[in-house]
Amino acid sequence: MSYKIGIRHEDKYLMERRVAIPPVDVKKLTEHGIQVYVENSPKRVFTENEFRDAGAIITDSLTECPVIFGVKEMPNTFFEEGKTYVFFSHVIKGQPYNMPMLRQMMAKKCNLIDYEKIADDKGRRLIFFGRFAGLAGMINSFWSLGQRLKEQGIANPFYNLRQAQKYHSLAEVEKELIEIGEFIMNIGLPDEFAPFTIGFTGYGNVSRGAQHIADLLPTLEISPEKLLVLKESGNYSNKVVYKIVFKEEDLSEPIDPTQKFELQDYYKHPEKYKNQFEKFPPHLTILMNCMYWDLKYPRILTKDYIADLYKNDEPKLKVIGDVTCDPDGSVEFMHKGTKIEDPVFVYDPELRKPTMGFKGHGILVMAVDILPSELPRESSLGFGEALFEFVPAIAKADYSKPFESIELPAEIKRAMILHNGEFTPDFKYIAEFLK
Repeated sequence: MSYKIGIRHEDKYLMERRVAIPPVDVKKLTEHGIQVYVENSPKRVFTENEFRDAGAIITDSLTECPVIFGVKEMPNTFFEEGKTYVFFSHVIKGQPYNMPMLRQMMAKKCNLIDYEKIADDKGRRLIFFGRFAGLAGMINSFWSLGQRLKEQGIANPFYNLRQAQKYHSLAEVEKELIEIGEFIMNIGLPDEFAPFTIGFTGYGNVSRGAQHIADLLPTLEISPEKLLVLKESGNYSNKVVYKIVFKEEDLSEPIDPTQKFELQDYYKHPEKYKNQFEKFPPHLTILMNCMYWDLKYPRILTKDYIADLYKNDEPKLKVIGDVTCDPDGSVEFMHKGTKIEDPVFVYDPELRKPTMGFKGHGILVMAVDILPSELPRESSLGFGEALFEFVPAIAKADYSKPFESIELPAEIKRAMILHNGEFTPDFKYIAEFLK
């Protein structure tokens, strides 16, 4: 029996060039008796010839395919009756902008599998672009720093660095950063912003990707406590980049001063905690926001706080790389993710408004919300490699059976949000957001 799956053209963003299943995996799928149809796309990082050579059929319609793989959200008009769709749906937090899409999928009795929820039995995500978001986010933040310092008339070794999407490969930009690192070790950084410090919120895949790029420079990791006294101690070098990784206990503290920070209690009862991160930003050059966040947790930077920070002289903090990219989220003044083609803004804390580009009074924010697509080939290959083992089972499953009887790996079943247009047991809570 021959099974068919489709790979759709990504149309949510102009610069979205990724694909969930790259040609190298298409070739292997044909050996499993799976025929892969690839929708025409003039911008996809892999050419149509690469897919043809791997055995795919190039088409302008995926009507023949009962199972369709994408990366980002799909338009409401794209869904067909009873089909199975696999993509990042961004509905698990009840995101209001995607509720119309979800309603349409329910009306069409579709099946929805969300990559974000594909996890092992301990809840650890198995398929993600997060590392590549961190890689591109750190590259862009160094580039942003170079351009911002240029605007301020400060010579710096990051001036000639380019935005991540301007490089042909990750290896190319890594080579350039290694050369910058050699400059820092030999010549040193300008005294104007020594000690050069980079803070990372979070320690997962996104943070590790960002740290990989930072570590191409001569980095020295120090504790958050040491950061607070580094400058005044005088015991620092302008030939070193100081790296600080902030964990949950650095971000928040119990409201009750008699209580100690307990990680599991923080996860279960975040309302018992308040922000304590605000003592750190005055000592940072770059803040890389790489952590998971939702509304139940305290924000790390508020509009009021950044306004106070800018009341007197311009602070040390030059760039915020908001890889987390939650609108009105942990960084309150990041209202909307930026586009690859227009990636940064300067937030004026007095006027409380952003101006796109590198000019203006305030703090520079880099907040591209599809950062992995700035490294489209590498991120697609890495994602596809992790996804591949599950694709044959997804393609061959009989979705007409009751949910409990569908033969799918447990990791995929846990990620199925809709079955025949109905919420599966773990996702019934989303119905409240549809009201």
